[in-house]
Amino acid sequence: MVEPHGGEPGVRRCGFIALIGAPNVGKSTLINAIVGAKVAIVSHKVQTTRTLLRGIAMLAGSQLVFIDTPGIFQPRRRLDRAMVAGAWTGAGDADIVGAMIDARRGLDAETLALMERLAGLQRPKILIVNKIDLVEKPTLLALVKEATERVAFAATFMVCALSGDGITDLKQWLAGHVPAGPWHYPEDQITDAPLRQLAAEITREKLYLRLHQELPYQSTVETNAW
Repeated sequence: MVEPHGGEPGVRRCGFIALIGAPNVGKSTLINAIVGAKVAIVSHKVQTTRTLLRGIAMLAGSQLVFIDTPGIFQPRRRLDRAMVAGAWTGAGDADIVGAMIDARRGLDAETLALMERLAGLQRPKILIVNKIDLVEKPTLLALVKEATERVAFAATFMVCALSGDGITDLKQWLAGHVPAGPWHYPEDQITDAPLRQLAAEITREKLYLRLHQELPYQSTVETNAW
């Protein structure tokens, strides 16, 4: 399912890859694994990611700018609607869209709704099935078959973001398929978020890990001094 690496020696490439999916499918964990550093906060609670965040990875002459989007779900509040709208905006502006599925959950109602809208998105799309270590191979193959019948994906990748399995193939494919062009960021930069913002996000991550029920969702962290 993975095409050969299509990069050309000496040719610089740069592209934006938006990761979209239902809450808690592992988008932030995958970006951290690809970048090789913590640039996106992670918790077991849904809607941990509230805004678009970019993680930057390099491979040979290609700069890959990953957009970590909020999980897509049925919005109920104004903040929910803004988060979901932001996720689809990030997908519409990207060069490549990575649709991420939790292999354990399969094509549940949230994922099916996402697939339906994704089918009409005029962008190159790839399927990323995460948490493959928790599901038997026949189940994985059936899941991929059903997903690819619903959406025309350019490629399919089976990964475990937590352990790093399958990430090299994904990264190589993206490096060969992002557009040719100059890099947007310095070679050693891993995110476009200011340090103050990263500090606030990591503080919010700790609140999500330690507080329960509605408290994490009512919390906002502001950096007053740096």
